[in-house]
Amino acid sequence: MDSVHEIAITGQNLPAKYIYTDSINPSQDPSIPLPLLEIPVIDFNRLATPSIGTGEELAPSELERLRSALSSYGYVMVTNHGVESSLMDRVRLVFKQFLALPMEERLKCQKEADGFEGFGSDMMVTKDVPVVHDFSARLRLTTWPEDKRQMKYWPEQPHDFREVLDEYSSKLLVLHDATLGAMARSLSLDDDDSAFLNAVREGGSISARFNFYPPCPTPDRALGLKPHSDGTVITYLLQDGEVEGLQVLKDEQWFRVPIVPDALVLHVGDHLEIMSNGEFKSPVHRVVLNPERQRMSVVIASFPEEGIQIEPLEGLVSGEKPRLYRQVKYSVVDQVGYYWSGTRVTDDARI
Repeated sequence: MDSVHEIAITGQNLPAKYIYTDSINPSQDPSIPLPLLEIPVIDFNRLATPSIGTGEELAPSELERLRSALSSYGYVMVTNHGVESSLMDRVRLVFKQFLALPMEERLKCQKEADGFEGFGSDMMVTKDVPVVHDFSARLRLTTWPEDKRQMKYWPEQPHDFREVLDEYSSKLLVLHDATLGAMARSLSLDDDDSAFLNAVREGGSISARFNFYPPCPTPDRALGLKPHSDGTVITYLLQDGEVEGLQVLKDEQWFRVPIVPDALVLHVGDHLEIMSNGEFKSPVHRVVLNPERQRMSVVIASFPEEGIQIEPLEGLVSGEKPRLYRQVKYSVVDQVGYYWSGTRVTDDARI
């Protein structure tokens, strides 16, 4: 189940299922570095609602910067977000300690073949279609609402794993709600900032995904994550503190995403792009591998309610701004299918 971890430990050759053919080589010559993407940095204190930060009114200039960035990049770096650097370090540490546990201990959190949560690789729904696998392992856990947590998948070792994740996810929940409010205000949707939040909070969920990318002997022939956009509402990424790997496609060119100390990477998901009627863009991104160093990252992402109909908000459709997307039903299985087939719900939903 945890094959990439064992490959990294034993040093065996990369199995064929992880290798891209020369005709669809995923990355350029690794000796030629890609340019860095200059992602705008947003100071969350200047976007703070009364529920977080200073409690001051939203600053129009910072709101405009947020809107501009999410409309052109789909990404921002968020600083002063209310999560202490010491907690971010603890989140990275408990996952590193989990990975160092004996196999039998990690197997206690093993995901089922057709399941969504637990430790292992993502489930596949394209069994009859040959696909190249990601050279990575993931631990995925629902964190909110709390009554949907499946604690059998939450590691009991290291001893403080559950406590650390609970504290971190609680802070990200506050940040998530405040961010959706700022996004609504940036588009002048309504006075109480609740347009996006109301559309996803009732019946929705938030999950954590711990990603492990071991050293890869042939990084030019494999990927940690294949090119895709996220089937989420919002994604928050806590990057590895030292090793780069995330890359974003912009204007048909791949760019490296820099590491900014103590910053969280925020990016728009496909369903927020649909709800915003294309005002915000869900970016295509991938993760490349390092030949010598492992990389870890932690994602907190929000998802709509299973079976809910997602469509552009009424306040963002008018004669001057025609509707760009039809109504689509959110389905976890469908989202997994989009990922493995290399397609996007936003393409299917576009009118």
